[in-house]
Amino acid sequence: MTATGVIDVAVPDIGDFTDVPVIEILVAPGDTVAVDDPLVTLESDKATMDVPAPAAGVVRELRVQIGDRLSEGAVVLTLEPVAPGDGTALPALSAPAEATPAPEPPPSKLPGTAGRAGASATGRLREPGTTPEPTAGEPRPGADAAARPDGARPPYASPSVRRIGRELGVDLGAVPGTGRKGRITREDIERFVAAPVSPAAPVSPAAPPPHDGAGGLELAPWPTVAFEKYGPVERRPLSRIQKISARNLARNWAMIPHVTQNDEADVTELEAFRKRLNEEHARDGVKLTMLGFLVVASVATLKAFPELNASLDGEDLVLKRYYNIGFAADTPQGLVVPVIKNADEKGVLDIARELTALSGKAREGKLGPVEMTGATFTISSLGGIGGTSFTPIINAPELAILGVSRAAMKPVWNGKEFLPRLMVPLSLSYDHRVIDGAAAARFTVHLANVLSDLRRALL
Repeated sequence: MTATGVIDVAVPDIGDFTDVPVIEILVAPGDTVAVDDPLVTLESDKATMDVPAPAAGVVRELRVQIGDRLSEGAVVLTLEPVAPGDGTALPALSAPAEATPAPEPPPSKLPGTAGRAGASATGRLREPGTTPEPTAGEPRPGADAAARPDGARPPYASPSVRRIGRELGVDLGAVPGTGRKGRITREDIERFVAAPVSPAAPVSPAAPPPHDGAGGLELAPWPTVAFEKYGPVERRPLSRIQKISARNLARNWAMIPHVTQNDEADVTELEAFRKRLNEEHARDGVKLTMLGFLVVASVATLKAFPELNASLDGEDLVLKRYYNIGFAADTPQGLVVPVIKNADEKGVLDIARELTALSGKAREGKLGPVEMTGATFTISSLGGIGGTSFTPIINAPELAILGVSRAAMKPVWNGKEFLPRLMVPLSLSYDHRVIDGAAAARFTVHLANVLSDLRRALL
């Protein structure tokens, strides 16, 4: 807090992310905020995160604009706290102005902002230093119509509507507003998305594929097709998570020489043990899944093969002495990868609890950036759905990822007879620049042995 009672609100711990762009400013000078109200929104290549208000108070000065790139500790605004209990500002400062909805301002004039993917879909908020408008719901006086490249007035919509537009990938400048004085409403966006595309409409040049130009690749232009001329179609916008992950997946697939090693593990005894533990701990609210045992077994195997618990950094191989295991979580919005930190220091019951907690937060869209960064190895389990094998895409900068498919009972020859055994398929994708086929095969064999007898994890 400064001598005048005003505090600087800074970007909190956001994990390993740096230079994360500001994509939305949710408040303006004079606005009154409560504790934990979102102030600005940042978007990395993996997640979107809000910077929350650390205290209730009145926004006095914005220190950032849309397009600014921030790291942990960067000041986003100054806040005048309110006195506890009465909602008034501290005596040292003037009383707060009445809170009003943030209207639509001109776009940020920072270099490079206009070219940022998705910028047109977010809308723009008023720039730092401007005062809030006096009447709720009215356009900002003196809006700069020349601020947009085409000279048009910026889209007029509330922050929540702009957020919906960004999530749906909708350019608000193309959406007719039916609200008061042309304000764009949620219903306007829904009608715009649902409207059919005319087959006779001219086809605009297609955007380049996400990996176009990655690493100097000279790729053919992305094909442009007027699908509507062949028959009825439905257009469904990608979710925010799908749009973010698409670029990463395309980059990883194009830049990493993937090879996948397939094997099977006998988990007959392990499955029986899992069921017994669930019965014993039913009252504790702990539910053990096979994924928890896979985490334990993977850590034990990574310790035996440290080159798979590593990353490439230029011409150096960085061998990590910590074991953070990511796991792919299927959510209504798309695939996310929460991370169990220091998994080697946790028992299977602790891991089960953490899996449950992180999976729940993932489904609710409440994962923080710290909970999705720092993984050294990832597990993608489709065991609850099906399949016999697949090729998971490596999550750079990791060097390997384990895919797990549905376990099935199979007749297995023990040297004397066939016995029914529960076999789980394993698919290890690895970076062939560092890991050769022999090392990958030894890894999967070791992992299968640990899963068949978890006591090996103690060795």
